[in-house]
Amino acid sequence: MRDYTVKIIVATHKKYQMPKDDMYLPLHVGAEGKLDEDGNDLDLGYTKDNSGDNISNLNSSFCELTGLYWAWKNIDADYIGLVHYRRHFSLKKKAGFENVLTYAELRPYLGKIRVFVPTKRWYVIETLKSHYDHTHYPEHLKITRDVLAEKSINDINVYDKVVNRRWGYMFNMMIMEKNLLDEYCNWLFDILIEVFKRVDISNYQSFERRYIGRISEILFNVWIEKMLRSYQIKKSQIMELGCDVEENLIKKIPSFLKAKFLGKKYEGSF
Repeated sequence: MRDYTVKIIVATHKKYQMPKDDMYLPLHVGAEGKLDEDGNDLDLGYTKDNSGDNISNLNSSFCELTGLYWAWKNIDADYIGLVHYRRHFSLKKKAGFENVLTYAELRPYLGKIRVFVPTKRWYVIETLKSHYDHTHYPEHLKITRDVLAEKSINDINVYDKVVNRRWGYMFNMMIMEKNLLDEYCNWLFDILIEVFKRVDISNYQSFERRYIGRISEILFNVWIEKMLRSYQIKKSQIMELGCDVEENLIKKIPSFLKAKFLGKKYEGSF
């Protein structure tokens, strides 16, 4: 069995427990301009996303995508992935750091599976579009669709199909072959940077400014569907992995319902 090289960045903005497996690389995202209490550059002891070719300065809107961009431009491996300091892949049903995916567990699938994604997240009473419109600003997706139409008109039918689904692969988490990551990131950042230019965020609060990271969750699903339709990826080459997500459902579910039925936008993460 061939030994494929795998590097998965763990996007974080603070010190946190990290997986011990060598395939993980803790990455301080949004490192540009961050200072400690003494006025020095903040040093978490991790690789910073403002090194090499980077867009670290856009982190307030691009969120973990500044980490994805950094990995795309600066890492050389057969497979490259992204997880979060509080969200990890696992082959086991039990949550906890002791069950975080390891290279030994991933190895048998390498070379057969080309894209690893989180388990589908179902919204039941919402489509991806209606959920976004209810919880954030509808103009974000309208502008995104406009940009996509200008850059890749053939993708519009794919986009319209995906946003009307009630499920998606969320969190901007994935592990994929490097050549596919190249294709995905070229397509994704070309769209997102144009969207970023067209949205006025001057009056946005910090939570609202993170809209680019949310749009990309939907676009990841568009890209996957686009690749399936063009037969560049087969369904058998995509594998869902368990995703250990820390979230406060006591707050999350009422906020979800208030957004759906009362028009109350999200004001923070849960």
